[in-house]
Amino acid sequence: MANHKSAKTRIVRNNKRAMINGARRSRVRTFVKKVDALINANDKEAATAALRVAECEMMRAAQKGVFHKNTASRTISRLAQKIKAL
Repeated sequence: MANHKSAKTRIVRNNKRAMINGARRSRVRTFVKKVDALINANDKEAATAALRVAECEMMRAAQKGVFHKNTASRTISRLAQKIKAL
């Protein structure tokens, strides 16, 4: 357990950031799942529109440090390839 004030402050702050990062990660995963579902349904137009929204969300999360930038780019690239193959 923390023994001084700054350590206690860091614990509180870290827990708060973990909640925010977890929510952001969950939000991104939801958007990616929506794109995947539309790809599986062979709906190219809707999947393209959903990818635009997911891409924005992924890159914002990467900027905030939730995901690495390359991870976000790789995920977006793979989804775009799947859409293009439809």
